[in-house]
Amino acid sequence: MALERTLILAKPDAVQRRLIGRIVSRIEDKGLSIVGMKMLQVTPDLSRQHYAEHVSKSFYPELEAFITSGPVVAMVVEGPEAITVMRTLMGKTNARESAPGTIRGDLGASRQMNLIHGSDGPDAAKNEIATYFKENELVSAPGILTSVLWAKEEE
Repeated sequence: MALERTLILAKPDAVQRRLIGRIVSRIEDKGLSIVGMKMLQVTPDLSRQHYAEHVSKSFYPELEAFITSGPVVAMVVEGPEAITVMRTLMGKTNARESAPGTIRGDLGASRQMNLIHGSDGPDAAKNEIATYFKENELVSAPGILTSVLWAKEEE
């Protein structure tokens, strides 16, 4: 299995609630590597690019208002099956339905203000990473700990 990369956003509610460190800790505790990270303000244009499939939907104006309401922390996370691992770690979209032990289940209580975004598949990850990061903003994850995190055949 190959290492995957996924885009993770700590959304404005997570930033405002000062949960960035706790979210980063959960990612690192799981054994995943953060190979890119920056704080930025999502503009309406960036929001439309990121959520292109939702722009024509009735809920989009509310989504754009939320994602542009404050800074986000964008991260590229890498590891075996990183997309699935992160989506499991995040929990269900509606934080009220998320299991304890997940980021949303432990820290959230809203469907929309749900703290974190993660790519939902390989194509989305590739597109979303390119939307938020230039290639030279990403680094190779150090492999020092990989032998104690997963077996060689899992890489």
